[in-house]
Amino acid sequence: MTTIVRREFLVAAGGLAATFLVGGNIGAQGQPPQTNFGPMDQSAYRPTYRPAKPGATPLLSNTERDALEKRLKCQCTCILDVYTCRTTDFTCPVSPAMHQDVMRLVEGGYSGDEILAAFVETYGEVALTSPKKEGFNWAGYFAPAIAMMTGAVVLTMMLRRWAAESRVARASSAATASAADAPPPATDAEMERLNRVLRDDR
Repeated sequence: MTTIVRREFLVAAGGLAATFLVGGNIGAQGQPPQTNFGPMDQSAYRPTYRPAKPGATPLLSNTERDALEKRLKCQCTCILDVYTCRTTDFTCPVSPAMHQDVMRLVEGGYSGDEILAAFVETYGEVALTSPKKEGFNWAGYFAPAIAMMTGAVVLTMMLRRWAAESRVARASSAATASAADAPPPATDAEMERLNRVLRDDR
């Protein structure tokens, strides 16, 4: 019985670990795993251009612009955002080009949300390091938490069941041991001799 319960516990724990992995993948926009060591796709860059607004003045400071670039994913097949890629990987031609597009849009009087929308229009949702919090994308934010809570509930139930069955098994073993240690019942002959002794004592 204990072996079966332990096996079920291990299966539940394995299922919880798999659920965490699945939840984490959902939060990553469903993209296949990528590394920084793969070949760069230098043709991935596509211009993101908008005409400057009349009387345009920049709405973002340099710090705000850099923060915005951290929300844009470099499209050279690496896993870095535009800001990190252009400031750490000086062989990448894509992130500097995307940075120039951001600079032109900032100088053209566009807000941060408008700039993000322009890149999404050019590249699709993969332009963002995190999916927008709308529609089905909410699953990317809630799925990991739901998976963790579900896994915690399952593990708690399994542990309680395991503990209860272990207590029952220990109680059963103790009862069996007590019964084995008890003296055997008296035979009829022994009972007759006992009765005779008691009568003689009277």
